[in-house]
Amino acid sequence: MSSNSATVTVALEGDRRYDIAIANHSLQNLGTKLVEIGLGKKSNKVLIVSNPVIYKHYGETVSSSLTNAGFNATNLILPAGERFKTANSLQKIYDAALAHRLERSSLIIALGGGVVGDMSGYAAATWLRGIDLVQVPTTLLAMVDSAIGGKTGINHPHGKNLIGAFHQPRLVWVDPEVLKTLPAREFRSAIAEVIKYGVIWDRDLFELLANCDRLDQLRYVKPDLLQSILYRCAKAKAEIVSKDEKEGNLRAILNYGHTVGHAIESVTNYRLYNHGEAVGLGMAIAGAIAVDLGLWTQPDQDRQMLLISKARLPQTLPSDIDLDAIAASLSNDKKVEAGKVRFILPTALGSANLSDQVTAELVKQNLRKIVA
Repeated sequence: MSSNSATVTVALEGDRRYDIAIANHSLQNLGTKLVEIGLGKKSNKVLIVSNPVIYKHYGETVSSSLTNAGFNATNLILPAGERFKTANSLQKIYDAALAHRLERSSLIIALGGGVVGDMSGYAAATWLRGIDLVQVPTTLLAMVDSAIGGKTGINHPHGKNLIGAFHQPRLVWVDPEVLKTLPAREFRSAIAEVIKYGVIWDRDLFELLANCDRLDQLRYVKPDLLQSILYRCAKAKAEIVSKDEKEGNLRAILNYGHTVGHAIESVTNYRLYNHGEAVGLGMAIAGAIAVDLGLWTQPDQDRQMLLISKARLPQTLPSDIDLDAIAASLSNDKKVEAGKVRFILPTALGSANLSDQVTAELVKQNLRKIVA
């Protein structure tokens, strides 16, 4: 890994193997790279899916890169926000795919954050029973997490990501330069996912973060540290996905903080907290539960909470939140097995395990402690 570029390979079998390429000022080289890896040989048609803000900043660069490389590209701009990750938005992608006559050898490019990536991925997984997908993440959260690993989907009114498919991208193209236009709230919320990797898999990453005074804005994270964050998170996820592509067991640990986090998002209608903020609250609860169950120590929980504090992530819930609704929402989680919610709980810094011993009352008991 150089200071300016790095490549991590997701080592799946056969032609499903792909690279996560991290390089500054690389957006303008995307078209050339796609030709290099053999995309567009049979059909040069490409649909770029994005949102208004991202496309305004980077759409022209990506479109020109594709056109210059011989692709016939068009775009679809969808509203930004988790509440638009719906069947209605998915239908708009299908309509655009039909209008642009996308074929089985055509390509969808997701230019945006996790919402764009998830919906574009699901559309690619299901259009003509599956076409190629390239992820071009423009948020830190997407770069370190959602763009990698092939999880795609949309939300159901009663739960997050309940409708989806596994569909691996052909390439993940990361240009850290785009983070300079990322709102501060989006940056710090993504740090929750970065902390997650430090807790569940990579203790060295955790220690790197612990040595920072502040993690809430890009300007406090030096370029070398940012490069290490992007590389180490991509490497962690690639290792986990390569061992367990479809969440048979190990991959479930990537949902650390997400069980309660998703429930909080759903109960608050995706309006009060964004994804990373909810995950941060979920990690705080999961860590507290792990202490209650004797699975990890209070000092480790305190160190996790210090990182959450350094990222200026919320640590309390509003006084009028419905804790019973949060507990009820847990039963809709994708990790429910034989009627029991399986929680990912930390056991040490760099290690976590699945547990089905977490009761709804234990969850509510710890939620009450953080109600403002």
